[in-house]
Amino acid sequence: MITSTRTARAGRALKAAALAGTLMAAGAGSAYAFWTAGGTGTGSAAAGTMQVVTVEALVAGDGPQAALVPGGTADVVLRLTNPNPYSVQVYSVTANGPATADTAHSGCTTTGVSFTGTAAPLSPATNIPANSSTLLTLPGSAAMDTTSLAACQGATFHLPVTAEVRK
Repeated sequence: MITSTRTARAGRALKAAALAGTLMAAGAGSAYAFWTAGGTGTGSAAAGTMQVVTVEALVAGDGPQAALVPGGTADVVLRLTNPNPYSVQVYSVTANGPATADTAHSGCTTTGVSFTGTAAPLSPATNIPANSSTLLTLPGSAAMDTTSLAACQGATFHLPVTAEVRK
């Protein structure tokens, strides 16, 4: 009998130890669950607005490499000014209306002048540094066909263009 009392006590002790281990594990699980938390909410951030990059054609000292004549082409020189506090890349330059002659050549009603835009993206890439300007020469981008009137001789042609820039 002594043997069986010892076995019963050992069995009870083993069960108590197992129960204590289970309770400790459950308590640890409860403590872990108590100290973890989840939550949801919203955040916000404001996006800046890119300022307009301005385009000016041919200014003093920025002379083109070729004069425009009937049946020929000439370079177009643009000064692009970036007022933004970061650099932008010129992506493309496209025509934005018909060419017109300067006011001193009012008889130049048929200019025969056209502008050929650039490929997109512009190659080689042209970047305009923050708060600065750069010259962009587009070789052979202006063309004059043979329908141009004689009254257009010596005229300066205004070529409306749109320059697309990207950050």
